[in-house]
Amino acid sequence: MGGLGAQGAVARRAGRPGRAGRGERTIFGVPERFMRPRLVLLAAVAVLVGFGLLMVYSASSVSALSDTGDAAYYLKRQLIFVAGCTAIAAFLAFVDYHVWVRRLLMPVWLVTVGMLVAVIFLGTDNDMGATRWIDLGFFDLQPSELAKAAIILTAANLAERYFDEGSLDWGSFVKLLVAGVGVPLALILIQPDKGSTMVVALTLVVMGYLAGMPKRLLLVLLVVGVVGFLALSLRDDYSRQRLIVMFNPESSEFRYGAGWQLVQGFYAFGTGGLLGVGVGFSRQKYSYLPMAHNDFIFAVIGEECGLLGTIGLLVGFSVFLWAGFQVARYAPDLAGRLVAAGCTSIVIIQLLLNVCGVLGLFPMSGKPIPFISYGGSSTLGSFVLLGLVLSVSRHSRLPETAHDGMRRSWQLQEGDDEGAGPALSFVGEPTARSQRATGPADGGRRASRGFTVVEGGARLGGGERRGARAPRGASEGRRGAGTSGRKRIDLGPSAAERLRTSRGSGPRTRR
Repeated sequence: MGGLGAQGAVARRAGRPGRAGRGERTIFGVPERFMRPRLVLLAAVAVLVGFGLLMVYSASSVSALSDTGDAAYYLKRQLIFVAGCTAIAAFLAFVDYHVWVRRLLMPVWLVTVGMLVAVIFLGTDNDMGATRWIDLGFFDLQPSELAKAAIILTAANLAERYFDEGSLDWGSFVKLLVAGVGVPLALILIQPDKGSTMVVALTLVVMGYLAGMPKRLLLVLLVVGVVGFLALSLRDDYSRQRLIVMFNPESSEFRYGAGWQLVQGFYAFGTGGLLGVGVGFSRQKYSYLPMAHNDFIFAVIGEECGLLGTIGLLVGFSVFLWAGFQVARYAPDLAGRLVAAGCTSIVIIQLLLNVCGVLGLFPMSGKPIPFISYGGSSTLGSFVLLGLVLSVSRHSRLPETAHDGMRRSWQLQEGDDEGAGPALSFVGEPTARSQRATGPADGGRRASRGFTVVEGGARLGGGERRGARAPRGASEGRRGAGTSGRKRIDLGPSAAERLRTSRGSGPRTRR
């Protein structure tokens, strides 16, 4: 009973949270540092997706009723997209992310480049002015949404090989980076899709910073990117108009043309005020605000839910950002950290790009809000990124120290009594030397490598009592070597012996 009580006390202490050197608190059997961000991430995505479905139905009901006769047409399709993409995210979460980063990276990259090339020859523009989609019959696939994940995986692989493993020199790293990341980006840019190109480029800068690239180099790349974006925006009339409209959308030149959508978005925010007009009561969705359930769904949220609703949406994505970076923080290697951080960053960057465009703080990019806006490709791309972050979280583990291997070698000491089971001795209840004595049966070696305590403790038998000291010479001999021939560590005299020494060895006389 005493041994079981001691074992129970040790087990309780091991499970007590917040104590250094003791076991870490777990959630569903998983260490808290891994499970908490995972649960927060899932909760944040569930809330965002649920809110997005509500707003898609509200923003699209009028146009869906007039176009198809079914006010819930877009809601039903979005529910199908969410259900299918949830299954894909679950599959990616259960597969170790190292499979995609290392073993299957080349097939993934080739399929991605193949789809981007197919857009050039087989793509459709969906009356949007840019060839970005492939018609699959049941929905139009936008390969650039899937290319985001492939580019993140490629960049993580190269960064790990250069910064962590050291298997690449600087020249090879740059060449592979240009080929592995530059080629897909170039194919996206010529569609043209400057919005996706910008989102991916900024994400790569974040990953480079986290990987340890020189800050001056990253700053130079940012400056070159801004200059290149301005040059591309001013090259053709369509992009140049978007840039100019941002500064004065209500001018007579743009009010009923290129600035119409932006102005109607301003009206939606102005009507919503602080608390909004109520879900379902938007006026701008009555054919005033084009693409209300897609690119400009943030304006409908501002009208129906007010300023508080828009702030609540941003808070939800802030929680997503925190959880994603916590997963990256506890990832087991550099590739995992970069995959989790890259997938999280690209979602937040795309959100900010859309919000700033709707508010007139940045040229419109045509990029939807992840998990919120309507669209099969956007939903698929967002859930693929989510699945990769969850995969990093599920396959993270506690770092192994030098002591872990020693702990694995520990084993219970076999009992000497007939029929007795294994015994493990704890501090304060040592095993007697007679029970650990060697004999000819084992060749003079210790019968077990059990974790035991020598000297001190309870009564050991044979008249020996706790605290009883052997002659000094015998004690020194025992300290010099144990029964197994190992050298003992001299811990010095006991506390009682030091106390006696301080008082002196002779009898004390009164004065």
